[in-house]
Amino acid sequence: MSNLHPVIAEAARGILPAWATAGPKRRSHMERVAGLLAEWAGVRGEDERETARWVAAGHLHDALRDEDHEVIRGQVGPSFQDLPGHVLHGPGAAVRLRKEGVEDEELLHAISYHTLGSARFGTVGLVLYAADFLEPGRRMREDWRAELRERAPEELLSVVREILRARIGYLMDKGRPLHPETIGFWNHISEGQPWAAASEF
Repeated sequence: MSNLHPVIAEAARGILPAWATAGPKRRSHMERVAGLLAEWAGVRGEDERETARWVAAGHLHDALRDEDHEVIRGQVGPSFQDLPGHVLHGPGAAVRLRKEGVEDEELLHAISYHTLGSARFGTVGLVLYAADFLEPGRRMREDWRAELRERAPEELLSVVREILRARIGYLMDKGRPLHPETIGFWNHISEGQPWAAASEF
């Protein structure tokens, strides 16, 4: 596909890089996320290239989910060194993709921050954040998730805001800290700030 890096084009077809470390359960999750993103892209009338980027993000976001956390920590930059181990896989995958020559910064940012959220998300980041949470394999609060899945293509920011509010509420109820990126994401989306276009990355 024109202007897509071969690794991204392959991921859009469900072919993961050789360095991917994801077992069958994780791969099934990634396939469901990618399928949901393809569905949303169709509803929104996205073109072939944009649809491929979304689907590739779905397949790649957890490509290192089953890798040893400390192996990833040794590969990511200083800004990610202090992250908990279970969220290092996003930045780690982005590092590997950059080494492969991928230069799509909006897509790489989406993968890096899909667990935390980011005020610098472009559309790919927003849809990946939502689809990762709403994919139909997740069983908790199924009716609520199904309603959000239905609304997401046409009410994306509203749905992402609702997801983020629920995730922050869960963390607060458990007495867990909120990462500054997550707080910044909430402040940005709750204030109705404009979202970065792909060209701004």
